[in-house]
Amino acid sequence: MSQLKKNLYLLMAANFLVSISMTMIMPFLSLYIATFGNYSQDHIQRWSGYIFGVTFLAAFLVSPLWGKIGDRHGFKPILIFTSVGMALSLYLMGEVSSVSHLFFLRIFMGIVTGFVGVSNAFIARQTPKKESGRVLGTLQLGSVTGMLFGPLIGGYLADVFGFKQTFYLSSIALFIVALLVTFVLKDTVTHTTNTTKNEKVPNTIAYILHIRVLTMMMIATSLVQIANFSLQPLLSLYVKELVPHTNNIALLSGLAFSATGFGNLIMTRRWGILGDHHGYEKIIGYLLIGSAIAIIPMAFINSMTLFIFLRFLFGIVIGGLIPLTTAYIRLASPISIQGEVLGYNQSARFLGNVIGPVIGGELASLFSISFVFIFTAFMFLLTYCLLQMSMRSDRKRKIELH
Repeated sequence: MSQLKKNLYLLMAANFLVSISMTMIMPFLSLYIATFGNYSQDHIQRWSGYIFGVTFLAAFLVSPLWGKIGDRHGFKPILIFTSVGMALSLYLMGEVSSVSHLFFLRIFMGIVTGFVGVSNAFIARQTPKKESGRVLGTLQLGSVTGMLFGPLIGGYLADVFGFKQTFYLSSIALFIVALLVTFVLKDTVTHTTNTTKNEKVPNTIAYILHIRVLTMMMIATSLVQIANFSLQPLLSLYVKELVPHTNNIALLSGLAFSATGFGNLIMTRRWGILGDHHGYEKIIGYLLIGSAIAIIPMAFINSMTLFIFLRFLFGIVIGGLIPLTTAYIRLASPISIQGEVLGYNQSARFLGNVIGPVIGGELASLFSISFVFIFTAFMFLLTYCLLQMSMRSDRKRKIELH
């Protein structure tokens, strides 16, 4: 087995465990906060939102920094540091006894949650450009699977072992990841702390804004997360509207949530292969239209079975957007700033995680949950139109990346 494949499979498994650690707290966060004192339900719900969301906010702010450091000094040390940092933060979460301590630990976890983005940059730099979509699509399977099963695994461990022990077990798993990265992962790319005299390192933000399609890729990345997270807090409420007389709201909501993840798993790698062969911009355009087509009917149906099926189709379509946008960035970015550009793309993902629930909640309260689906579909179509305009603009300016 080649070293690239060894690195790929190791980081895919590592991303699985990291994604679980990011999402496992969802089922029992409010219950865990309730063990700290005699709090009102409003207080618990408010702090549950703060504590869950602040991790993504911190990650949004620091992700480009990890990429910039990786460009200069290599990505492996960052992978080791972030995996140890997450392991330590999870262990300490099991030791806290106050809401404020848990809140600050979640901020710290967000700061060191650069592992998934840096692993993308690590693998992208070692991968031939013509295979980037397939390889990054394969890597994406780890984080998609972890986000899919994280709440289920976290809830199961909490029921069987308790809240504190769940944090300890996750901490041990990430310490093992750190050991594997240290002793098994091998960086096949030589890094230097200084560029050569003849090499001019471009300003990263100016470069992103100059390549219009690159800017649109980051907007699309954020939009995917907004679409996912704007609907997450509303799923159980919408399921209750569809089947008002059932006693299995939680189960049906879980099925609706998981259906998207299963769709991701089936097609993520295949979309990457298609992008390698036919062009990333072209396939991304098709996926943006397909996402809108899958979402619009959700606003008008009255069948739970059809809703789950549409969520599955939506998962199939959006499963290709993240690896294809990452592959395009690999193609479009100079090697000297590639990690930093990928860091900004990762920030765009975390920004979607933060603002998605806010947008969804506000639109649902002002209009209805059905309107959230229509708004999301409109945003996908708008992004497609802007992508086409940016492609024409780049062609007029004779910017050719292939």
